[in-house]
Amino acid sequence: MLEFLWPWAFVLLIIPFLVRLVPPAPESLGAAIRAPFTARWQRLKGDSRVSANVSTLRVVGLFLAWALIVAAIARPQWVGEPIELPNTGRDLMLSLDLSGSMQIRDMQVGNRTISRVEAVKAIASDFTERRVGDRVGLILFGSKAYVQAPLTFDITTVTQFIREAQLGFAGEDTAIGDSLGLAIKRLRDRPALSRVLILLTDGQDTASSVDPMEAAALAAQQNVKVYTIGISRNLGTNSARGGEVDEALLRAIAEATGGEYFRARDPRELQAIYGIIDQLEPVEQDASTFRPQRALGYWAMLGALCVGAIVLLTGGLIPSLVSFSRVTPR
Repeated sequence: MLEFLWPWAFVLLIIPFLVRLVPPAPESLGAAIRAPFTARWQRLKGDSRVSANVSTLRVVGLFLAWALIVAAIARPQWVGEPIELPNTGRDLMLSLDLSGSMQIRDMQVGNRTISRVEAVKAIASDFTERRVGDRVGLILFGSKAYVQAPLTFDITTVTQFIREAQLGFAGEDTAIGDSLGLAIKRLRDRPALSRVLILLTDGQDTASSVDPMEAAALAAQQNVKVYTIGISRNLGTNSARGGEVDEALLRAIAEATGGEYFRARDPRELQAIYGIIDQLEPVEQDASTFRPQRALGYWAMLGALCVGAIVLLTGGLIPSLVSFSRVTPR
């Protein structure tokens, strides 16, 4: 269907008619010159009927060019039929701990030992790549919590952000409560049944300005389901650089929000945990409609240029050809 964004622009079509109403300037007639070759001169000028026809064609052509220019100004566009885009899935926010203790190398992969953050980045990025149809966001936290990626269908970008995350980006401490509060702020405007937060940490809350359990209570009020994951090879033991994982806190947060607590001692267990979360049933959300649009203004302007060029070329060419054909050699 053809539509014009600025239909009022067609008022400009009356400008040529208004110009015609303006009286021409009076011509000053000088003394007449008597020439013996007046008759031959008239023949060179051509037939008056041909000149009148050419003049009419020029006027029509110029008006057509002006009409096309006005049509281009009105911004024509072709609007296709509505296409329904169903939105299914969940609004899923990942909150990853980047505190200093995540550099501890106690994750066993075959005969190789890697750091906790390397295991998390590899498995979390693989997890997000499978969340097609979900809106996925990313929060990175340490001493402070930051939104690295808002909720988006652009899974590729979120996955890239996970892979590029660096230790120390958010500080050396652990602010679990702040990350919870930030996630709630981002999820509260989404449909109630689709709000999910996956929080992964390897330590205790040491730097939050918001108490984690108060944040969990607020999450429950906002229908945000929190899945917590504690990652460490030796859960329940102290670490010189990180302190023990507070399993009691993580379990309490999950239970308060209707989620579940998992613990991962190695990448294989972490992979299994993400596999369980990956089985969340999608939730139907309001479908959005899309109508494809294609701008046509440049075609109208191109047509105006072509018509104008034809008028300029033929306006002087046709009378010259007619006059040349009527000249008889003597």
